[in-house]
Amino acid sequence: MEPRITIITLGVRDLHTSLRFYCDGLHLPVREQYPEAVFFRFAGVTLGLYPRHLLAKDANVSPEGSGFAGVTLAHNVRSREEVHRVLDEARAAGGTIVQVPRVAEWGGYSGYFADPDGHLWEVAYTPDGSIE
Repeated sequence: MEPRITIITLGVRDLHTSLRFYCDGLHLPVREQYPEAVFFRFAGVTLGLYPRHLLAKDANVSPEGSGFAGVTLAHNVRSREEVHRVLDEARAAGGTIVQVPRVAEWGGYSGYFADPDGHLWEVAYTPDGSIE
């Protein structure tokens, strides 16, 4: 397998609520929108939103489940101040702050928010200033 990820799809309970969170709240531009799916273009990858039960059906697994799923998404920013700004933006959009910004064990500065479906996002500033 080549080391490449092209699309990350999040299973969501309510597509309209998630669309408002990501589009209106976090101001992500919609790349494509269909009745049951929405896609946002990020640098090098596409983020998709799709009804959780339909995504589970497509993968032939149960849509039930709760708690930590063992996956987080990360968004690197250019400064400590931007970590706070993005977390504030997520909170204002209806997200939940699950870890306030702090100096991380690995030397950076980060915090976490959960989207309306509980998907975890880390917002991080790295000491070398890398945003990739």
